[in-house]
Amino acid sequence: MRFHDRRTAGQELGLRLMEWASDGGLTHPLVLALPRGGVPVAIEVARALDAPLDVLVARKVGLPGRPETGIGAVVDDDPPLFDPRALAMAGLSEDRLAQDVARERAELKRRAMLYRGDPSTPQVGNRTVVLVDDGLATGATARAALRHLRRARPARLVLAVPVGAPETVAEMRSEADAVVCLRQPPDFRAVGLWYDDFEQVGDDRVVEILNGYGTSPSRT
Repeated sequence: MRFHDRRTAGQELGLRLMEWASDGGLTHPLVLALPRGGVPVAIEVARALDAPLDVLVARKVGLPGRPETGIGAVVDDDPPLFDPRALAMAGLSEDRLAQDVARERAELKRRAMLYRGDPSTPQVGNRTVVLVDDGLATGATARAALRHLRRARPARLVLAVPVGAPETVAEMRSEADAVVCLRQPPDFRAVGLWYDDFEQVGDDRVVEILNGYGTSPSRT
């Protein structure tokens, strides 16, 4: 079953997470969106949980010639995190991708300044963090984001997405304390196939959503 758009997917995801909250599974949550596509989903989750909203900017490092296929990712100033299996299959080394990493890191800093007014990442120590994206394909970006957040010692780390590839969802369970995924279609193929409306989310829309929701305690 497809979602109409990211907003309706976020509303459904928010309802599922409200059930968790009522059972004591989410205490004082902070919702973090992976921009850009995760932001329209995350605002609905934040509304449902009556929680502050912020963004964690991460950038996918794509396969040369196929940038939509993630083989790694960067977050903040962390070393790039690559999928060694994907590198081996593509016959690539991390050194070969150094320029790609530098380009994505520069774009990461630009977006962080635009969205947050600060190149740093949100403060999450001792918080229950709900990391939200619009879907999981290879999981490269989500994995890098989760490992970055884990080092900041949140009280609990939850990954929440509307749809994901079953094998990727299973892999993420070792990275987060809990994973909430509404749909895991066996014929997944790509995130966008599970939305009727999967229009690209631009910078202006991200800023509009964040400013419209209000400044959370974790943002400067």
